[in-house]
Amino acid sequence: MDSKASRPDSQLWSADDERAILDSIEQWVEKEVRPIARKFDQADEYPHELVEQMKELGLFGATIGQQYGGLGLPASTYAKIVIKVASAWMAPSGIFNSHLIMASAIERFGTEAQKASFLPRMASGEFRGGIGLTEPNAGTDLQAIRTVAKRDGDSYLVNGAKTWITNSGNGHGILLLVKTDPQAQPRHKGMSLLIAEKGEGFIVANKMKKLGYKAIDSCELVFDNYRVSADRLVGGVEGLGFKQVAGGLELGRINVAARGCGIALGALELSVRYAQERSTFGKPICEHQAIQLKLAEMATQVEAAKLLIEQAARKYDAGERCDMEAAMAKYFGSEAGVFCASEAMRIFGGYSYSTEYEIERYYRDAMLMCIGEGTNEVLRTIIAKQLIARHPV
Repeated sequence: MDSKASRPDSQLWSADDERAILDSIEQWVEKEVRPIARKFDQADEYPHELVEQMKELGLFGATIGQQYGGLGLPASTYAKIVIKVASAWMAPSGIFNSHLIMASAIERFGTEAQKASFLPRMASGEFRGGIGLTEPNAGTDLQAIRTVAKRDGDSYLVNGAKTWITNSGNGHGILLLVKTDPQAQPRHKGMSLLIAEKGEGFIVANKMKKLGYKAIDSCELVFDNYRVSADRLVGGVEGLGFKQVAGGLELGRINVAARGCGIALGALELSVRYAQERSTFGKPICEHQAIQLKLAEMATQVEAAKLLIEQAARKYDAGERCDMEAAMAKYFGSEAGVFCASEAMRIFGGYSYSTEYEIERYYRDAMLMCIGEGTNEVLRTIIAKQLIARHPV
């Protein structure tokens, strides 16, 4: 699929279909996700049973084309699903998000053989993946990666390391960004993507301990003479990896925006309830103007984030350029998550520091959204550059 072509499947879903899907997701979230979030978060335990339920719901194929067994949902519907899931517990949305970024890159840029081999298994959840971009010395500056893949007959030998790789512990493989020509100038012309399944030389070195975003595996990986068949080079042509990754990040940023918005919404919902239950000076704290001002600002940021996400998602679905819109949505949505979680901590007062209350988890999870899929500082420069480019004098 051309990265600029509109998504044909997105035209197959009516407003009634969307409501039915979202109702189903909401019931699942309230019945299965919310009740276990605190337990699994505190234990930092991978939710295997929840993953099986995600398979049945089709979440691992949410945005994969119907011809490959996926739901083919438009990004606008997908974002609403993510907001709902993240409003109860942010971590599970990461399990299918990284997977779907990998699937999106294969569907948009892969060969027909690659699509036929991987996308049906990814849609069913039989093969669960992620994206291997970040390295100990290369995060936002992806062109600085040092993992090298050298051609050796009909395969590549890969050596290097990756870090903060979601789904790498319990998943089956990743989309691996490598240097196939370390001497290329400009640097991005020497970068390629490989579909890397677990095997000899693919070493999960360490599960990282984190402040938040727990119960999901973020691992350090080492590649020690790891051999990948040459037919796993995405698109079959070297040097296109950076461009292929950049295209997939649009969907990733819409997802992160939705996760941030979900955190903001969840924090708001908890705060609205608590403010009516908690009393001081003889009346519920929701009647104190200081609390009302906080609730009003939180609610406004949630609704504004939803609108920015909707704008970016609709452009993505139409095949229009949306790097600026996705950056705006991710920037604002993630900052809304941090703001609302922080304000909720103040509303809950001393109880916010107790693990008996859910709000401390929202607070711990929120900041990651400002860092992942491009830091908000970098995204603001992207927004500014696009603004100038689209309005030349």
